[in-house]
Amino acid sequence: MKKFTLITSMVLMAFGFNANAQIQKGNVFVGGNFADLSLGLDDSKVFSIDITPKAAWFVQDNIAVGGYLNFGLQTAKNTSTTTSYGVGGLGRYYTGKDVEVLRHGRFFAEGTAGVGGINVSDGGGNTNGFNFGVGPGFAYFITPNIGLETLLKFNGLTGFGNAGFQSNLNLSFGLQIYLPGKSTANKVKGDVQ
Repeated sequence: MKKFTLITSMVLMAFGFNANAQIQKGNVFVGGNFADLSLGLDDSKVFSIDITPKAAWFVQDNIAVGGYLNFGLQTAKNTSTTTSYGVGGLGRYYTGKDVEVLRHGRFFAEGTAGVGGINVSDGGGNTNGFNFGVGPGFAYFITPNIGLETLLKFNGLTGFGNAGFQSNLNLSFGLQIYLPGKSTANKVKGDVQ
């Protein structure tokens, strides 16, 4: 009976949280962003995808620090194939208040830095080295623990290869799952007992 009461209380509390609860110190988020997802159905047979899984821990309310991986592929019939990759650290800062228009939304700024590369087959512009990015985003919490987001980000890559610097402006969409940290879970458990 005690376990049933604990589970019921946790479920009720989860639905009662506002957008503040997810971005408190000790919590974590995991998920990813998707960009340039396309599949050409005509004669060009273009296929393009860019996936960036992320995970971060909230070191303070509204401030998360973590890491990311990136893999991108663009190919088309009778053209070069472009492969991109990256791995590094990320930081996020969420604004202090819910957005009034969308009660469960938050603006945030994200910065990344790490190692990455863009390589084009058949001797195209290749760069491998320091990868960085910065930009604003918006997260809308469809449930207390799931956020849909969009991120407009400037990405730069500098290093070695026959193209010394490459950059782009990228609009991506993503999904993050916000999980309570150990301290939050212990607090909920203590409140129930």
